[in-house]
Amino acid sequence: MSEEKKYRKVKIVKGPRGWGGPLIIEPKPGRDLIYSVTGGGIHPIAQKIADLTGGTAFDGFRSKADFDKIACAVIDCGGTARVGVYPMKKVPTVDIYPTRPAGPLFRFITEDLFVSGVGEDQIIPLEDDE
Repeated sequence: MSEEKKYRKVKIVKGPRGWGGPLIIEPKPGRDLIYSVTGGGIHPIAQKIADLTGGTAFDGFRSKADFDKIACAVIDCGGTARVGVYPMKKVPTVDIYPTRPAGPLFRFITEDLFVSGVGEDQIIPLEDDE
């Protein structure tokens, strides 16, 4: 008999000079990827979110996954591309840079889907009842 994986929630708040959020990230069965799109490899912020939530850290540069499998995307974009793509697809997006809505997809970058300027101190574990 297999045991069901236990997921936990984290709250991610904006960092210094950041924007948006807070985001509550809670992976679920079938939607548990912590998608790291930061130039290759798993970024330490993505790994910390995965470790705290029980999600699966996933290198989005080496492989692709369907948007509906992603619990959150961790990006390092100060420009206009990745910063809007994931919010446009309704994927909670964590930017390590202190970015604000900009570019052709700015209308999709909303506080309920995007937070920026995130470092390790901005990732807060939550209890089940929070």
